[in-house]
Amino acid sequence: MIPWIQRGTAKVPGGGGDLRLMQRGSEFSIMAGPIPLMNSRRSSSETKLAELACNHTRERRNCRILIGGYGMGFTLRAALARLGADARISVAELVPAIIEWARGPMAELTADCLDDPRVDVSVADVGDLIASARASFDAILLDVDNGPDGLSRSANDRLYTARGLRAAREALRPKGVLAIWSAAPDREFMSRLGRAGFAVEEIKARANNDRGGRHVIWIATKTAGTIG
Repeated sequence: MIPWIQRGTAKVPGGGGDLRLMQRGSEFSIMAGPIPLMNSRRSSSETKLAELACNHTRERRNCRILIGGYGMGFTLRAALARLGADARISVAELVPAIIEWARGPMAELTADCLDDPRVDVSVADVGDLIASARASFDAILLDVDNGPDGLSRSANDRLYTARGLRAAREALRPKGVLAIWSAAPDREFMSRLGRAGFAVEEIKARANNDRGGRHVIWIATKTAGTIG
């Protein structure tokens, strides 16, 4: 069997611990301690996140999308494949090394998506970008940490609080979509989305097409009216 080789390490800002980039042949894995955060052979649910969000925005011209967390780029590449030339995608990645790995050891996997003229990459906390935006995005896609039940950085939790969800709602244009990836279901979080002013649909997605772990994607559409 081909052994795993460590290709890089990085610290998550804000005391989020260490990440390791591992490679085995053409397969890559990003680890948080002993826990795999993502793997290049199990990417179907990350791709599905973009497909579902883009289904809600395909009739919009000059579509603007914010993706929180580059990861291995599966969500970004899927969005680019479904959006027109007038679309603009902002990618917020907190860990600078993730982008360095994308352009370095994982360059073949990246497939030049970071150089697409529709893409703007910021090494930034997506929560800060959301908090500063007002009716700016047609869709916000969050694949941050492990979903509402985070693993690597407690500061990510603010994205999923009632206050964080209200900020996301304010950052969306009318009938905009907040699409969230999660490793597991969370009934209380789904209710929180509803209270924050979203109409919510929960979709199950397998990690590797029809195999692998069962992940969850919430498609939350901004409803009309003011939330108190």
